[in-house]
Amino acid sequence: MAYRGYTGRRRVPLWLRGLIALILAGALAYAALLGTVLTGGRDQLRGEPEVMIVLGCKVEAWGPSILLQDRLDEALDYWEDHPDVLIVTSGGQGPNEPAAEARAMADYLTANGVPEEQILLEDRSHNTDQNLRYSRELLLEHGCDPADGAVVVSNGFHLARVRLLAERNGYGEVSTLAAPSSHLPSLLWMYVREPMALVKSFLLDR
Repeated sequence: MAYRGYTGRRRVPLWLRGLIALILAGALAYAALLGTVLTGGRDQLRGEPEVMIVLGCKVEAWGPSILLQDRLDEALDYWEDHPDVLIVTSGGQGPNEPAAEARAMADYLTANGVPEEQILLEDRSHNTDQNLRYSRELLLEHGCDPADGAVVVSNGFHLARVRLLAERNGYGEVSTLAAPSSHLPSLLWMYVREPMALVKSFLLDR
């Protein structure tokens, strides 16, 4: 039997090297985006905002989802310390929701002591960009300019994108409150989803 001698190190095909490089570049880009999401998930208050916007999330048959309750409870904590703040609940009704998110949120807040007349309902929006754009329009209709000071409440994973879109929608230096995320499966999924949503908003939400 003939022995095949050493023929030298096998070269990795060019297409495979290109694929590996592409995968590594994608992983690094995703890691950078995730870092932006993680570092952005914090409270950032400037002054004493007189307007608070609570961003919507899924409404279940029994009422606000766990993530939405987290946002609403954070809003209630701020309201207790700032009882004169004007509150906007922002969120329309999705095809699998029993009511508009804005209405369900307002009901939750009033059930916990917030006067109905202190709440404005923005019930047209279906994404974060629309939340902020339509809330600003509603506030201007009521004689309030959010550029003068507004605090936006959402879960921490959402806030990097909120600040990006708030600036584009004329809010100036918006304040943010980071609600905790009590539902672990939703939290894990959002940290997978949110970096891609940040790219989408950066490129398309204008």
